Order: sequence, then C-alpha cells, then structure tokens
Amino acid sequence: MPDAPIIRIESVNSDGSDGATIRGDQFREIQEGVLTLADSISDVGASNVEDYVSGLRSFNGAHEDLDFFIVPTVPDDKQMVDTIATIDALANEIGVPAAKIRVVFNRVNQRHTVESQFAPIFNWHKKARACVIDPAAAIHSNEIYSLLRGTEQSIVALASDETDYRAMIAGADATERQRLARMISLKRLAASVKDEHDRVFAILTR
Repeated sequence: MPDAPIIRIESVNSDGSDGATIRGDQFREIQEGVLTLADSISDVGASNVEDYVSGLRSFNGAHEDLDFFIVPTVPDDKQMVDTIATIDALANEIGVPAAKIRVVFNRVNQRHTVESQFAPIFNWHKKARACVIDPAAAIHSNEIYSLLRGTEQSIVALASDETDYRAMIAGADATERQRLARMISLKRLAASVKDEHDRVFAILTR
C-alpha cells in the first residue's frame, strides 16, 4: 500500500515515535479520517481495542468502510483469549463478515508448528468459523526487531540499502570493521524479514 497513511489509535506511542495518536474513544474523528482517504491503515493499539469496537457499535455500518480487519496475535494464553474475544465481538456484535477478519500469527517459534503454538485459536475456529485463519500467515521471531528498537532505521530501508559494506571493511580500523560487519548482518536479516512480511501481506489480501 504505497504512501498509505497510518492512523494510530493508541493512548501512547508504544513504539517511541513522535507521530500523532488518536484514542479509541474518538471514533467519529477516526471514521471521518478513513472516509476522506483513498487508502489508509488504522493501527489500533491493544489498550484501545475495546473503545474502538464500542465505536463500531455506535456508528452503524462503519465497519463497511474497511476492507479487512487484520488481528495479530502472539502465543501467550491471555493474548490468545483477547484475540478470540476481539474476533467474536467483530463478527457477532458488529456483523463483520468472516471473510474480512484475518489473523496474523506473530512471534512464531520456527521450531514448532503454528497450529501447536496457537492451538486455542485453531480449536475455537473449528467451531466458530468467524474469521479467516491460515497458518502460513506467520511472522517468526527475529532478533532484528530488538536490534532496531529505539533507532531510526527501518527494515525496508535496510533491505534496500545498496551500500557494499563488505568492500569497505578492508580499509577500516577495528572499530569500524565491527560496525560494518553489524550492518551486513542487519541487511541480511532485514532482507529475510521483508520477504516474510511481503509473503504474509499477499496471503492476507488475496
């Protein structure tokens, strides 16, 4: 979604950014913002999900303005319970069709299957059928997220960086060689993660 603005619906910028945020209880402003844009991403922070869903209830038909509801989840018991509750509210209280609610499995351990790590969600889905789940829509744990936290570097920028850091190592001192080696590692990690993100995006929007 090139140049699609992100509407951050969060009480606090948990990612440390300085971007403006809107609280979930300011739903009228959120709705009007979405309606004025050709493409946009509404990023609802965990602490604002309840207020956001309440807003959807109050403004009848507001869910029809959105193409998809992407619900990320992680393999922690409480978060999986919250994920199920959110999907249930969207489907059964708001009336969002199951085909428009899609789950992303985040922080996935590569040593275990997605189905085993998220068994409560898969078991619930067998009965509820309230959303679309695909075990291939998985984002695996990767150290690049912690390495970039608090920096201005992005995965996309790193993956597209054409600097030949290997060629620069030969003439550098020990400290600089270490920095250049780290940049090579980051570029390789970023390229792998970007490919994974692109693959999951294609699965979610097909």
